[in-house]
Amino acid sequence: MIETFIIDGLPVQTGDLLATTDGNDAVLRGEFWRLLGRLVPGDVDHIVVYVGPGGRCVEAGPHGVITFEMPGTWDATALKPRRGFLDTLYGVIYPLAGHAPAQAAPIRAAVAAYCLAQAAAAKPYNLNFLDSRTEAAFYCSQLAYLAYLPHGIDLNTGQGIPTLAGTESIIFPQEIWAGFPHRQRDV
Repeated sequence: MIETFIIDGLPVQTGDLLATTDGNDAVLRGEFWRLLGRLVPGDVDHIVVYVGPGGRCVEAGPHGVITFEMPGTWDATALKPRRGFLDTLYGVIYPLAGHAPAQAAPIRAAVAAYCLAQAAAAKPYNLNFLDSRTEAAFYCSQLAYLAYLPHGIDLNTGQGIPTLAGTESIIFPQEIWAGFPHRQRDV
């Protein structure tokens, strides 16, 4: 079933991607995550897959691939024990924008099923960012990339990031943001 929800005023449907930036202003520890985020090129540091119902999401983070429930307002501080880090919602990426609803629905369902299966299997975090094709472990944008790839949607766009030799296989959150229709959160 395809779910819809609103997070910080932004509409999401099953399979849409939440883009975040590391850190937040709620606590001093948020500054540590903000500094860590500076190691990732661009404004977007992290990708979360919205699956529904309600605020249910899947992400690959410090605790591996997990599900969590985000209320209608992004509150990383309340979910830090579950998620393991602090971030701020930057916006929503719509990889299926332009697809007819009847064409998009099975892809949305398959993306959600894939991500939920990785969480159910408690897959660990992938520290080898160069190995974006492995399914033994995942980093955030790699999880979304592998969920969409079988449906002919390649999130490895190379857009919006510096060209560095040897990094072509890394799926950067910023390149997903730059490569697909998106909507930024009102600040």
